[in-house]
Amino acid sequence: MRTILNISVPAEVAAEAKRAAKADGFASVSEFFRYLLREEKRRNLARSLRQQDKKGEWKKLHSLRDLR
Repeated sequence: MRTILNISVPAEVAAEAKRAAKADGFASVSEFFRYLLREEKRRNLARSLRQQDKKGEWKKLHSLRDLR
């Protein structure tokens, strides 16, 4: 089920979003914003994984045998 989300942005931002969506081949500005949100989620996951790696919470595997 979809929910409509309305946002208010300055005219320049709306125009830029429309230009970017069209230039990148998105069917609509909505599709463009959904893509941006998915990318933000992906970046947050990558950041979390890097933090876990820095804390030494990961074991480096040298081969599939190391999974045992």
